[in-house]
Amino acid sequence: MSSQKPAAYDDPDIAEHLQLSAFKGKFDVTEFVGSVSERLIAKSKADPGPFDPKPFIRTFETAVDKLIAIRKDVQTKTEQMEKSVRVAEREYSKKMAALSKEFEAVSNSFSGMESRMNVVSSTAVRIGDQLETVHIERQRAQAAYDLIDFYNQFSKGDTSRLDTLRKEGRAGRRQVAVILRRLTTVAKEVDLPNSDKTRENIDKYCEKFEKEMLSLFDRCYRKGDPKMMHHCAQTLLEFNGGSSCVQVYVNQHDFFISNVREGRAAEDVSLWKLLGDPHASPPKTELGLVDLFSEIRTTVDTETQIVKAVFPNPPVVMQVFLQRVFAQSIQQYMEQLLHRGAEVSDLGYLRMLQLVHIQASLLVEDLKANELPASASRTPYEAAEFRRSLTGSAPVTMSTPAAISTMLETAMEELFVPYTEGQRYLERESRSLTALYQSLLANFARYHKSQRGKSSTMFDRMVTGATSGSSAQAATAALTRFGLLNADRNVEKPTEEPVREEDGVLSVDIAELVMKWHAEAIGRCVELSPANDVPKSTFALLRVLSDTLGPGYVELALETVQTRLEAADSKSEPNLPTLAVIKTVALICHLWQQYINVALLPLASSSVTVRREMVHFNTQTLNRIETTTNGVLQKLTDATVGWLSLQLAKQKKNDFKPRNDDMSFARVNTEPCVACCDMLEKVRDAAKENLSGKNLEVFLTEIGVAFHSLLLEHLRKFPVSATGGLMLAKDIKSYQDVISTFGIPALQERFEFIRQLSQIFLIQPEVLKSFITENYLGRIESSLLKPYIALRSDWGQFEKGFNDSEATHEGGAPGTALKDRFGRLSVMMKELETLKVEGLSMNMPSIPSGFAGNFTMPSMPSRPFGNSSGS
Repeated sequence: MSSQKPAAYDDPDIAEHLQLSAFKGKFDVTEFVGSVSERLIAKSKADPGPFDPKPFIRTFETAVDKLIAIRKDVQTKTEQMEKSVRVAEREYSKKMAALSKEFEAVSNSFSGMESRMNVVSSTAVRIGDQLETVHIERQRAQAAYDLIDFYNQFSKGDTSRLDTLRKEGRAGRRQVAVILRRLTTVAKEVDLPNSDKTRENIDKYCEKFEKEMLSLFDRCYRKGDPKMMHHCAQTLLEFNGGSSCVQVYVNQHDFFISNVREGRAAEDVSLWKLLGDPHASPPKTELGLVDLFSEIRTTVDTETQIVKAVFPNPPVVMQVFLQRVFAQSIQQYMEQLLHRGAEVSDLGYLRMLQLVHIQASLLVEDLKANELPASASRTPYEAAEFRRSLTGSAPVTMSTPAAISTMLETAMEELFVPYTEGQRYLERESRSLTALYQSLLANFARYHKSQRGKSSTMFDRMVTGATSGSSAQAATAALTRFGLLNADRNVEKPTEEPVREEDGVLSVDIAELVMKWHAEAIGRCVELSPANDVPKSTFALLRVLSDTLGPGYVELALETVQTRLEAADSKSEPNLPTLAVIKTVALICHLWQQYINVALLPLASSSVTVRREMVHFNTQTLNRIETTTNGVLQKLTDATVGWLSLQLAKQKKNDFKPRNDDMSFARVNTEPCVACCDMLEKVRDAAKENLSGKNLEVFLTEIGVAFHSLLLEHLRKFPVSATGGLMLAKDIKSYQDVISTFGIPALQERFEFIRQLSQIFLIQPEVLKSFITENYLGRIESSLLKPYIALRSDWGQFEKGFNDSEATHEGGAPGTALKDRFGRLSVMMKELETLKVEGLSMNMPSIPSGFAGNFTMPSMPSRPFGNSSGS
């Protein structure tokens, strides 16, 4: 076998797989075996004879021997390398130990050096502080020496040294400014011989120096030399605070010199034409004001850049400039606008005041963008000098300034204080609203005054309500003084137009107009009043609105309606169109209360006390209107019931006991029934058209209950025959049908009782007893029904048997029972009347008997707020 092994090694494919490099990296046994035997397998497949395993055995034996040899070589090399690694590790450890010792020595050296440096640094800092202190003291001593020297020179009238210093350029002038400021301070404190003369010499030289610097600043300003202007401003700042320089700059500015605001813009004809028209919307802009504010914005933007480049204290300069803009330019033009607005009317004045306020507020917000940072000096010495220059001889205006935004807000407030302080604005707003409302409702008030034959407006009632003589004159004078009463209102106007019916009609459109004008006034109030005063101002304007819509409009119309109802002929049909007035009143009150809830009460939310007073005041106003409305409805109800009673009184004695003629049988209903049903239908239609909710239910219930009582009384007055019973049943059925259209269950039960009561005239005598003990009649004591049964034309034929049966049933003597029961005929109907209130034993729902407190208007959140108003 050994002689054949070289053959395996000579095979290049097998030898390739037996190299050491073949086992490096990823090694797969299956893949290795397949690679070694790949050629043998192919050759075995090509040989047609039986399978010969010997080539495979020889190949794998050779491969195994080779692999064993390779493993021995690898093991030998591994052992050698491990020895080399151990030697290298020992050498590395020795080197690292030596390096650690050397690093520790270096670190100790640096620590010692750092400690010594800290000691030296502390010493240097102390020396530096001492040197700085000595330097400052030396400077002060030198400055004091120089100051004394200069003072002595001034006492001798010698200014040559200062003159020479002044001519040395910018640095010299600044040094002269500082020296003069200090000399001025010293001269005020020194009390030596000839000190007054020295002080006078210093003051003269200071005045001369200031004029020279201002003249130089003016020349540079005209030449457009910002660097020299900055030098002059800085020098004057150090000399006396620089206020004179700022004043020169502001006073000579073209914006304040060349602009004349009178007639500066084109005439805005449409604005002034509509300014006093309450039907027109308030103006948003005015051409001259727009032009002025646009120029201010442009000028301030430009001046901000110039001031920053020229002045060392730009915030102070900009504040002076802006104060001049507000106090001169804006205020002058604003006064012109307000004067012209006042010539138009109070409304024109107020609208113009609001317009200016809105536009000025926008201007202020835009100008706040020009906020400038306060300048900072470069060194502590310069900072001290700067502070001294401000707090020494500098005027108060040059002290540390507040932010420009704060100054602008203050200027804005001061601009409008003369027009809004105290009660001035609110009185004018109230006077304007009152005048507008009087003009709007003049014909309305005149109409109702003519209808009632007496003073109808709230103000007339106030005047005529005074006792007499001086009291009446005082009331009239007070109303005239506040603009609530025209001085010539009592003067007869021969050309006065006659009143028209349409002038006195309540209108929701008019109420909306009243509230629209009021909302405009509230908007101005919020815009112009301080936030803390808004609740009280809102309450004051609410009183004006309530006095107008209440006593001056709604109540006035209701009182006229009530007067007409009281004066109406009781025999004429009730005035049902009156309900249309009630509907309009409800709509106006609903709109009115919604306006208060949505627009006015939120404005008083910041003051719980004022809000509570507003709610209480509004509740009182609404209660007064409700009470008046209840009175009108009660008058209308009484008139309707009276008219129905009058129609029932026209019932003929024999309508229900007719003769046997064709005409009697041909009639469907009697004439009173037709008239009453017609009226009930009119009442129903008018009520449903003009009332809704609980108001509709109460009104129709009151009519139905009253008519029910009338019918109970009416049925006991007429004898009824068998044929007449049919007529009566048809009448009652007609009444019941009309009442059922009211849609009120309580009334339907009552009139069902009336219908069954009318059936007692139709049924046979022998079943009458059982009939009155069933259904609705069974709930009533039979004794109360006998007065109606006695009206049957055949009552005499079965009276004895009916009474005997009744007496036997009740367990008493027939004669005694009959006498006792019919002895109470005078009170039977009175007992029946209790049907209206208690329903007797029928368990009918109780029904209110009047309108007091029942008619409701939409009101404040604390009151019922449903659909009780007219639809």
